[in-house]
Amino acid sequence: MLLSQTAEYALRAVIHIAQHAGERPVRANAIAPALGVPANYLAKTLHQLVRAGVLRSARGPQGGFRLARPAAALTIAQIVACFTDTGERRCLLADRPCGEDPGCPVHARWRPVAAHMYGFLGTTTIADLLGDAAAPCPPAPPTARPSTLHAPQP
Repeated sequence: MLLSQTAEYALRAVIHIAQHAGERPVRANAIAPALGVPANYLAKTLHQLVRAGVLRSARGPQGGFRLARPAAALTIAQIVACFTDTGERRCLLADRPCGEDPGCPVHARWRPVAAHMYGFLGTTTIADLLGDAAAPCPPAPPTARPSTLHAPQP
């Protein structure tokens, strides 16, 4: 499973905002250079997170973005769901929905991996990530990224 670039930006931005909890709201134009992401694209992403109830925003000179709820109550899954197609999974070997077909040579091996992955996203909170991070990760160089949360097609 791979996160879309937008979901990755959103997750990184939420972590950045959480690192500044207790301070004044964090402005999008301060987050973008800190993370090495395009400012306009990030602003749209942050506003989607506001509409989803992940962040709160305020306008004006003292405005910016804050977490809408405590970091311990906010999971990775809640963040990436805003930017992920949660619809039907596709089979890795055929152009059809991934189902419970016992004859599929991939299904039996992929199912436990996917369950573990979705479990990780659903149980790992932003507070967990903040606790695990001794120092913020440096921004990654821009690369072409898959745009789906599902396994790549062959």
